[in-house]
Amino acid sequence: MNKSSNYFSVYRISLLAIMTALTAVGRLAFALPFMPNIQPMTALLIIIALNIGIVDSLIVSLLSILLTNLFLGMGPWTVLQIISFALVILLTGLIKYFYRSDSFIHRLIFAVWAGLMGFAYGFVISYLNVHLYGMSNFWVYYLNGVPFDLLHAVGNVGFFIILEPIIVPIIKKKFEKILH
Repeated sequence: MNKSSNYFSVYRISLLAIMTALTAVGRLAFALPFMPNIQPMTALLIIIALNIGIVDSLIVSLLSILLTNLFLGMGPWTVLQIISFALVILLTGLIKYFYRSDSFIHRLIFAVWAGLMGFAYGFVISYLNVHLYGMSNFWVYYLNGVPFDLLHAVGNVGFFIILEPIIVPIIKKKFEKILH
C-alpha cells in the first residue's frame, strides 16, 4: 500500500478530530459580545498549517466552521468564512518553509504573521460580503470593519504566542509517526 492511499490513517483522523475539537471549542468559548473577533481559531489554523500540513489545516478549518456555525448561526457568511480561512491557510503555506518551531525569533515572526492574517481575513471577507450583498462601496464597508480586524489581529498574535509552544511539542511527540 503506498503512502497516498494511507493518508487518512487512524492516527491522522485522530489528530484532525482533536484539532477540530480544540479549534471549535476555542472559537465557541471566545464568542463573547464584549470581545468581538478575539478567538484562537485563526492562530490554531496557522499552527496546524505550519506543523501538520496545509490540507489538514483546510480540513480542520472546514469542519470547525461548520460545527461552530451550528451554534453561532449558519448562513451565506459560512461559505465566505470557509473561503477566507482557506486563503489565510494557503498564504501560510507559501511561507511555511521558513518556520522553525524551536526558534524564539521565528515564533515572534510568525506571531506577527498571525496578526497580519487577521487583517487579510478581514479584507477578504469584507470583499466577499460587499459582492454577496450588493453593496456599492467596498472601502466604506471595509474601513468600518478595521477596528474589528485590529482586534482579530491582536488576538491572533496573543493566541499564537501562548498556544504555539504548548501545542507543537504535543503534536510532534504524540503524532510523530504521521508527520513524516
